[in-house]
Order: sequence, then C-alpha cells, then structure tokens
Amino acid sequence: MNSILLAATLLAADPLFDDRSQAAGLNFTHFNGMIGEHFFPEMMGAGVGLLDYDRDGDLDLYLVQGSLLSDTHKLSQALIQPVSPLTDRLYRNDSKAGQLRFTDVTEQSGIVAPGYGMGVSVGDVNNDGWPDLYLSNFGRNQLWVNQRDGSFQEVSEAAGAGDDRWSITAVFFDYDQDGWQDLYVVNYVDYKLASAKICLSYNDAPDYCSPQSYRPTADRLLHNEGNGRFQEATSRAGLGRAEGPGLGAVTGDFNADGLADLYVANDGASNFLWMNQGGGRFKDEALLAGVAVNMSGMPEASMGVDANDFDGDGDLDLFMTHLDRQTNTLYVNDGEGWFMDQTMGSVLGASSFAFTGFGTGWFDLDNDGWLDLISANGAVVKIAEQVAAGETLPLLQRNQLWRNLGDGSYEDISAKAGGPFERERVSRGAAFGDLDNDGDLDVLITNNAGPVELLVNTAAGGNAWLGLAVTDRQGGPAIGVQATLRLGERQLVRRSRTDGSYLSAHDPRILFGLGEVDDKGATYAVELRWPDGKVSRHADLEPGRYHVISQPAG
Repeated sequence: MNSILLAATLLAADPLFDDRSQAAGLNFTHFNGMIGEHFFPEMMGAGVGLLDYDRDGDLDLYLVQGSLLSDTHKLSQALIQPVSPLTDRLYRNDSKAGQLRFTDVTEQSGIVAPGYGMGVSVGDVNNDGWPDLYLSNFGRNQLWVNQRDGSFQEVSEAAGAGDDRWSITAVFFDYDQDGWQDLYVVNYVDYKLASAKICLSYNDAPDYCSPQSYRPTADRLLHNEGNGRFQEATSRAGLGRAEGPGLGAVTGDFNADGLADLYVANDGASNFLWMNQGGGRFKDEALLAGVAVNMSGMPEASMGVDANDFDGDGDLDLFMTHLDRQTNTLYVNDGEGWFMDQTMGSVLGASSFAFTGFGTGWFDLDNDGWLDLISANGAVVKIAEQVAAGETLPLLQRNQLWRNLGDGSYEDISAKAGGPFERERVSRGAAFGDLDNDGDLDVLITNNAGPVELLVNTAAGGNAWLGLAVTDRQGGPAIGVQATLRLGERQLVRRSRTDGSYLSAHDPRILFGLGEVDDKGATYAVELRWPDGKVSRHADLEPGRYHVISQPAG
C-alpha cells in the first residue's frame, strides 16, 4: 500500500482506537498514595500484564496497584482518595461474540499483593506450561506460581526470588539455553522514606527528586535451577557491575549469534547492552555498540524500551522514551549488533521533544507490515500551568502515536488518532496484545492515580495478517522465539516476548501484518529460531488465523 493510500486509510478510521475500559468491566483506578510529601515512588506509576492464566485461548489482565507509603499517615490524608481496592487485581477474559468483557477474579485466584506495586512480569518458572507472575515492588517482590486450577501460590522466599529493594521490573529469558526460564530483576535507587531528600522545582517549591539524588542499586540475575529454586548468578555471569538506576529492560538476539542478549535502560545514566558470550556469561558492549549514550555522547533519562525490526531488514532495532527536552531515541541495528542513533532522521526526535515518555512499543497499527509506535506520556516535574490551575498531580500530558512511513521515518499522527490521544493524563505502563483475537494489536495503558485504558484497535481495516502461537514442549507460550517471514523484498523479524515497554508484560503470540493481499489463496512460510538455538521452518501457512506451532523435540 503506498503512503498516500495508507494515510487515507488511517484518516478514515475515526478514532484509530476505541476506549472500551468501562464497557468491558475494567473499573480499576490506580492509587499512588500521595500525601503531599513528594515521596519518590508516588510519581513512578504502575504496570499491567497480559497473560492467558487459565489457558482458555484469550488474554486475561493483571493490574498493579499502589498503596499508602507512610505508616505514620492515615488513608484519609491521601490527596487523591482510592476508588479501587488497594491490592493488585486479576481480571479474567469472559468475552463472547466479539464483545470484550472482564471479570475481577482476584479473590478466587488467591493472589494477595497489597504492597506498593511497580511492575508485573510473566513467565513459566517450573516448565508446566502455565504462566506464572513475578511482581516488582517498592519493597518485597513476589513470585506467584500458577496452580493450573485458577489459583496461584506465592513461593517468593522458598524459590529464592524475593528482593526487598526498590525493584522496577523484571524479565524472564533462558540465557544459558538449558530449557528453564531465568530471571533478571531491574533495581532502581536506594530510596527510603525515612531519609528522603527535599528537592525543589522551578519556583523553589517542593517537587519530586531525580534519580541522581540517590545511589543506584544493583540489578540481579537469578538462574533457574529447574528444581523450584533460583540461584544468584549475577557475579558469575559477569554482571557484577550492573549498577544503574534501571527502569526498562528488553531481551533479544542483537548480533544474530543465536544467544539471548539483554538491554537495560537506565534513568539518567549510561545504558547496558549485556551481550551473551555463551557459557552463562555476559559482557557489557553498550558503549562500543553505540547504545550506551545518545549521538551527542550524553546519557538520557531512559524509561521505556522496546526491541523490534522496524525497518524490515531482518534484525532487532531499539527504541526508548526519555524526558522532555531530551527526545526519544531510535537506535538502528546494522545486523551484527552495532547501532546508529537515527533519531533526528526518523522525525521521532522533534515530535517527542515536549513530552516525557514511559511505556512504549512497536506494533503494526494497520497490519501493513510496518511497525508503528506508541508512547505513554506523563511528566515527572510539576508543570507550572497545571500547578497554577490547582491540579493535584500536575504532571498531565497526552500520549503519542507515530505511523511508520516505510522509509526509515515516522509521522506523528496523534492528532488524527481520536479521543484516547486527545486527553491528558499521567500515563506510565503500556502493554500490547490481541485482546479480542481479531488479528490486530490492542493496547492497555495505565495512568498514575488514574483509570486504566483499554484501547481496542479499529485501524487494521482489510489488511491481511498471520499469527503464530508458538508453544514449548509443555504446551505453554515459548518465550524468546524469533520468527522471520519474507514479504516482498522485506525480511520481517518478530519475536515471542513478554518483556519491554515500562513495568508491563505483553501478549506472547507473534503477529505479522501482511498488507493488501491480491491472491486470496496465498500462503506464507516462516523460519523459527527457538531459545535452545534450533531452527524450524514452516510453509503453507494461511493468513487470517493463529497457527499453533510446537517446539521441536530433542
């Protein structure tokens, strides 16, 4: 589809997303516990997880909640009073006949998560084929194992996966190819309420501090021993210097050597690119690879991050969100793990200059085969006009949507996208998945001290698509599979993942947009590289449905 026709297609869809949160029964509002003391975690927000916890073929939702931080204050002193229960919530997908509907099943699930929540990560820690949950908190983290009957059991301490520091997010990946999903926990800064510093804003009034006001804490790599326990592996894997105020993390094979690498976005400090050396060891090659700092040699306030093949050349590129006046950043991979900062040439720089981005992700909005972008925005420093207007949390911004023009550049189409991109909120987490199983990606966005937004994609139109539900040998989602499909002269790479963005977990299924297909009988072939390094090829795949492909034996 040429760019003129594509633009007309997008303009005809009004809006490009339909917010169905309330209609679908998602009456969840985040509570940040703010009491006027400017406690650092109040500003950070919380995430959302997509998972098929009951394995009935549709995506359920896990929503992370905050709490009152200070034990010397009463709930009645909170500046924004809670309207939802002060625990994380699990919603079951009970949709019928194309009508999205979610039911709160938290009590039935047995999950009790009353801490100050940050992120949620989804993986299968015991190889039983059922998704488990890892919760990152300001305080003690939790690991909840799926009992396969609609309930979960907490095994945090017994599994050796607990952490009392301020953890932001975590990623599951099999870094040593032993068939078990390991866990990388991203920790932020050494912040304690009792010793919190006082920081000032533009007019010398109290405001939220930056991470540079505190010492960063070390990330952790936990090796899955396969017996229900994790073993500390940070030092022996070469990650002993992984001390940065981390916020986002994403995995992928960035140099095409068949091993899972890890990229960590640090807030106001140089980022990490942990390249897998094999033998269970990593080496930080961010500086040499060109992704530690931006093209000006400056570290940025990296928040959200994603890895995907935005230009259709068969390798994984990197995108991350930053503070206003820094711009978001696009790093383009040359195929061997060396990157070039092409932010300015892509037009993603100028359009993001006035915004602070958090949750983000590449996704094919209209299934034309080119990956578009969303940024969930919200300030971290009080906005003067909103303070003057009496706004309780004066960090409101609107979110952004960019269309991939197919020539290495993007167009900001937020103004054309309709209601969800017109209102201002303090958005943080963003998760992507096909919630209604119609072959396009929908978006869940969380808002700090605000309601969750379920944005159903209405822009895909008549373009064709091909879905893959790749499963491991236990029948559960196989995380870390890289799929390649040739579409004309392009070599599209997509991967099964739950990581990336900010604080959130995604639909693990793989989705290829195919654009307009003239031959109604056309079929497609894909090549799959599995986490253990094996490669399988699958031909004659029909578009318009999800194909279940199981991991090869052996």
